[in-house]
Amino acid sequence: MPGPYVVPVHGDAELPRAVDVVVIGGGIIGASTALELADQGVSVALCEKGGIGHEQSSRNWGWVRITRRDPREVPLMAESLRLWADLNRRTGRETGFKRAGIVFTCATDKQYHEHERWLQNLEGYQIESRMLTAKEFKEKYPGSNLSVAGALYTAGDCRAEPQKAAPAIAEAARERGAHILTECAVRGLQLSGGRISGVVTERGEIACKSVVLAGGAWSSLFMGNAGLDLPQLRVMNSVLRTKPLEGGPEEAMWAAGFAIRKRLDGGYTVADGMQNIVDIVPASFRYAKKFMPAYKYEWRSLKFRLGGRYFDDLRVPRRWALDEPSPFEYNRVLDPVPSKAMINGAFSRLSKAIPVFAKAEIAQTWGGMIDVTPDAVPVIDAIDAIPGFHVATGFSGHGFGIGPAAGRLMADIVTGRPPIVDPGAFRFKRFSDGSPIELVSGF
Repeated sequence: MPGPYVVPVHGDAELPRAVDVVVIGGGIIGASTALELADQGVSVALCEKGGIGHEQSSRNWGWVRITRRDPREVPLMAESLRLWADLNRRTGRETGFKRAGIVFTCATDKQYHEHERWLQNLEGYQIESRMLTAKEFKEKYPGSNLSVAGALYTAGDCRAEPQKAAPAIAEAARERGAHILTECAVRGLQLSGGRISGVVTERGEIACKSVVLAGGAWSSLFMGNAGLDLPQLRVMNSVLRTKPLEGGPEEAMWAAGFAIRKRLDGGYTVADGMQNIVDIVPASFRYAKKFMPAYKYEWRSLKFRLGGRYFDDLRVPRRWALDEPSPFEYNRVLDPVPSKAMINGAFSRLSKAIPVFAKAEIAQTWGGMIDVTPDAVPVIDAIDAIPGFHVATGFSGHGFGIGPAAGRLMADIVTGRPPIVDPGAFRFKRFSDGSPIELVSGF
């Protein structure tokens, strides 16, 4: 099956000759950055090689959560929850946002105490979150067969529709003056005196003073052609959606073996919850040392696979001239084949744990490529080596929920406004300045 249906965004016919900022990448991070810049009166062009939100921004679970995030992301996610709450009004469109809560079940007492300790990260944020005992969990979900030691329940967490959100944000940015350019790959950067002076797209040149790369899983390849090294790999997650189902939980839920989220149409998004596929590719060896701590930390949830993608990646050029087609023009949308074993396994475990799902009908399945960094924390930073160049990428499966605030932070950095949160944890140089790789959250 093809990837999920995304609300279509028709790109502008005309390429602007000059803008203040070019944003590369039309996912939720790029679209949010464009909206924030346009709201500040900055002229901006958003360039997307395919369609708006067609890659991981429409393929994720649709969770808008602060729960179980890396503590470095918590301040930014708290701001994102605030921004999400106003996004329907601000965009004038339906994003599917709802404050419905998220539950992380605990299979053991050890896991219960780990989740309980994590709660300390929310002190001072006035976000409703607490531990449920096993008895309280059973009372809340009487139709469940799950045997748990308890659960972490955050009533203040939310959900939204991935197929609607990025298009809504991009259209709102256009209404504020942004140029939205689809099927318009950026081949590379133009420099004058060592700093940004424009970009070269497949449709021509755009002069600008600043560039924001929000290219998701393509960012490392783009940066490599500019002489910059971003350690980034791809991880594949497989997802299914059901037809509308009565009697399922209103809250999103994570448990060993499955994760679910109620959709705007009354169906559910379902995934394994833990297992992801890591294809072994040439970059796996280039970045092996930097990713080794992550492999050790997450080895139970990673399924390594050596197959055709190794040779596919081997054929992709790592350097190209700006007057020739770039790799981005030969692959408009990453649309990996989902793992039937992972999807069927997750759905089977879900049906046994919450029997109402045995009546659910599977409507569609898809795969998505998650861009990950060695510490599973994004880069949101100005790049000192190329003045005027900025990067917002590497969200490691956490980008959808944090997207609106990440766009705000990136816009603040570009314009020199006081940042919405301290961006220090997201600096690019942490991968090259000798800083230790820190891994905190297993989710």
